[in-house]
Amino acid sequence: MTSPPTAPSSLAPLTSPLLGQARHGFFTREGGVSTGPYASLNCSTRSGDTADNLAENRARVARHMGVQAECLLGVTQVHGPTVITATAPWAAGRGAQADALVTSNPDLAISVITADCAPVLFSNEQGTVVGAAHAGWRGALSGVLETTIEAMLALGATRDSLSAVVGPCIAQESYETAEDMHTAITSADRQAAQFFASGKRAGHYQFDLAGWCVFRLQRAGIKHAAALGVDTLTDETRFFSHRRRTLAGGGQIGHQISVIATGTRNG
Repeated sequence: MTSPPTAPSSLAPLTSPLLGQARHGFFTREGGVSTGPYASLNCSTRSGDTADNLAENRARVARHMGVQAECLLGVTQVHGPTVITATAPWAAGRGAQADALVTSNPDLAISVITADCAPVLFSNEQGTVVGAAHAGWRGALSGVLETTIEAMLALGATRDSLSAVVGPCIAQESYETAEDMHTAITSADRQAAQFFASGKRAGHYQFDLAGWCVFRLQRAGIKHAAALGVDTLTDETRFFSHRRRTLAGGGQIGHQISVIATGTRNG
């Protein structure tokens, strides 16, 4: 098997000043070595991509973040509220079933994988406690954002010092939903109704996932919460999108990665 190239990569992740001293990046699909439907910076170990390509892509992200490849950590995402507190490395693809991670270990970088769901990165003001959450509508409804906050408080952060940023995800104008999803969300969170607009088709709605996530963060006491406002569906050059794949008839797909680490390193 031919090994993927190991030449220096050109990665340009999106960042936010709200996350201050924390090292972080909402990485795009650009700058990797994967090909075909995974082109090019696919970082999902659960995809059909080759092991060599995945290892190189993730190594490039780790180098950009200033950590060892084995210290770029993720979980097995299941659209729930569970949060893992990361204290030491585990093997890529072997993370526990969860949808968020927190850490205060400066040698680790924690990550979530998305392709339309909302990646949410958290940091306290000092950049000493960080978090990463995967928030699709099911995960957000189940409380994954709030449980991430609580896990950060358990590591010594204070609620008034926290900031959170919702990264690239499917935008309201791209996110058509049917009545079943509208009912599921609004029956459990009445205040979510404001994030549904009339749909382009009868019996459908346009859902503002990023706006709802920011609302839930602020409702949980996070004063500094914002969304980047970048639509994964319409920006095919930079982002993978499950909805775009579905509209095109299905097939294989890659996932982008969003990563955060504390602002200080050991050694």
